[in-house]
Amino acid sequence: MAVEKERLQMKNKMRRQKLFAALKHEENKTRHLERKTRAKEERANPELKEKRLAENVPDTIESKRVFDETIGQEFEGEDDFNSYFDGKEPKILLTTNANANKVAYQFADIMMEILPNATFVKRKREYSMKDMAEFCNNRDYTDLIVINEDKKNVNGITFIHLPEGPTFYFSVSSLVEGNRIKGHGKATDHIPELILNNFATRLGKTVGRLFQSLFPHRPEFEGRNVITLHNQRDYIFFRRHRYVFRNEEKVGLQELGPQFTLKLRRIQKGVKEEVEWEHRPDMDKDRRKFYL
Repeated sequence: MAVEKERLQMKNKMRRQKLFAALKHEENKTRHLERKTRAKEERANPELKEKRLAENVPDTIESKRVFDETIGQEFEGEDDFNSYFDGKEPKILLTTNANANKVAYQFADIMMEILPNATFVKRKREYSMKDMAEFCNNRDYTDLIVINEDKKNVNGITFIHLPEGPTFYFSVSSLVEGNRIKGHGKATDHIPELILNNFATRLGKTVGRLFQSLFPHRPEFEGRNVITLHNQRDYIFFRRHRYVFRNEEKVGLQELGPQFTLKLRRIQKGVKEEVEWEHRPDMDKDRRKFYL
């Protein structure tokens, strides 16, 4: 302690650095000696190692997670997606923000490949979200998806479940197109199997229902296409794969692309009206609590 105090009081920077290096060297020597002694003792008495490992379980974000009372809760009564689960086929209109650049249209092409029953319409500047929702309702669309691009970067995507919402807004990051993935395959036009992982809370189940409502509830397994949405600490990782078989046995998954990450930022009850849930920056400070 006295040596450390002396180091902090030194005015010469080079002398401080030299003394700091010497202190670290002594600390490392002491630590290595302790490890060597402990290893020798544990070789002689294996029970000591078992006891040490049992007592020194490292903390992780998951182990420190606060229990969420909404985990495992089921829906009571009807929700906004019941019509889909009653057999209604999805019919999706896809567009962009006004004055979108080329990257937004490229991402729209990607989404068109992913989503069955999707139609792209170029956004006109004078049309608001409510105008577009009304246009869709008059033509029996079930969902409106709006890609947001800023400074030639796709940074968000809005899902409006029709006829009256809710509206979901996700930020988009870490986009990797299929042709940039090493060893990628080529997807077919078959309706994919949808896999949702770790959407455990009540909010998570609502988000899961949104994604389920975008795909026909009759996957064509012969196409071997599968889309996985994996929720980890409120980040949703999107992956598209194809089952690979050898001698009629499933042996793994081949990446098809694209890959990207979604993060839920806001849920609104209607078409961009009253906010029902919104992500706040302070939610990221305590990583013991997750919402999806």
